[in-house]
Amino acid sequence: MGYTVAIVGRPNVGKSTLFNRLIEQRKAIVDDESGVTRDRQYGMAEWAGKTFNVVDTGGFVHNSDDIFEKEIRKQVKIAIDEADAIIFMVDVAVGITDLDDAMANLLRVSKKPVFLAVNKVDNSQRALEATEFYSLGFDEIYTLSSISGTGTGELLDAVVANIPDELETESKETKHIPKLAIIGQPNVGKSSLLNALLGQERTIVSNVAGTTRDTIHTHYNLFNKECILIDTAGIRKKNTEKDDLEFYSVIRAINAMDEADVCLLLIDAQNGMNAQDVALFSLATRKGKGIVVVVNKWDLMEKNTNTARDYEKKLKEKMAPFTDVPILFISALEKTRLLKVLDTGIEVFENKQQKISTSKLNDVMLKAVEAYHAPVVRGRAVKIKYVTQLPTVVPSFAFFTNFPDDIKMPYKNYLENQLRKHFNFRGVPIRIFFRKK
Repeated sequence: MGYTVAIVGRPNVGKSTLFNRLIEQRKAIVDDESGVTRDRQYGMAEWAGKTFNVVDTGGFVHNSDDIFEKEIRKQVKIAIDEADAIIFMVDVAVGITDLDDAMANLLRVSKKPVFLAVNKVDNSQRALEATEFYSLGFDEIYTLSSISGTGTGELLDAVVANIPDELETESKETKHIPKLAIIGQPNVGKSSLLNALLGQERTIVSNVAGTTRDTIHTHYNLFNKECILIDTAGIRKKNTEKDDLEFYSVIRAINAMDEADVCLLLIDAQNGMNAQDVALFSLATRKGKGIVVVVNKWDLMEKNTNTARDYEKKLKEKMAPFTDVPILFISALEKTRLLKVLDTGIEVFENKQQKISTSKLNDVMLKAVEAYHAPVVRGRAVKIKYVTQLPTVVPSFAFFTNFPDDIKMPYKNYLENQLRKHFNFRGVPIRIFFRKK
């Protein structure tokens, strides 16, 4: 792993604004309300030809009994332990607070390089006021304005000076590995699944729906399985988005679907697949993503011999016509069949990557066409003469025919079923196009 820098500090000092500036995209949610960032947020930054990982953290509140502030405090300590260096942010407009003192005491114990960044210094008067932060006991302070970018260059120069050249070389030698996004409605167990897979509390878990607000990326490399796991905020119906923060969370969760290769659609076994789950399934299909349906909390269901079979049948009725989708029954709480989730997600990723030679494709599909011809339209026989796979991210096939506009949906579905019968595209949407020959 490359060099990692964690941004820490009390709430509302501008950590997420600096994080977004360093990674050059609006990945972390920024709002005037304190306590917006809850989980650790990872990104990549580049400066002076060197790349490094950046970790945004929630606001550190010492000795608080609030459920989220207690969890955030644990997350901050984990980020400090993971990091190679730390940017400690304070706010010149407020001055030194008890929370800043508590954070400084924690960082002195860590023995990591600490860069004290005094934020919101946007005029000469505030630059003068910033000198009071030397009393926190760090060798040097860096004055900056994270919202405008003023002073961030000097801070970054100091940070990258600590990065060994050999680490920089390693961080660039990364291969493309599967990206699996865990999606679903609030409180179905997405973060619990991620934590159970990793064996650590990577994200905050609580019974409060909407705990996860950002999309969280984690590199998984255990048991000969390697992938990027993306935990997303729960996606509700539009009329139940209660505030602006949840709105931005939903947007980022949907953007995470764009980034992913495969979507793990998590549903609650007791609630079944409702209209919102079907909408998420359809959205992932339209985006051309691989899909695995994961039924969580299966341990809470009363079972008999055919419970899983009957449940799967009902799910496929709701997913029709795209039913060639893996369906897994798990319990994140009891950690049952969790590795099967990763195995299946990676398998769907490989199915999506496969390229079929034109000769093999024609040998199989032209026989299927001969076995069942397209219906005659207005007295004209529709003939398919040639088929090839297109060079696209989503598996797509072009059938060349004399009357491309006359082929209707039932025959298109037949051709897709034949493709799935002879080639393994389980969990992957297929696109079929008809072109004039």
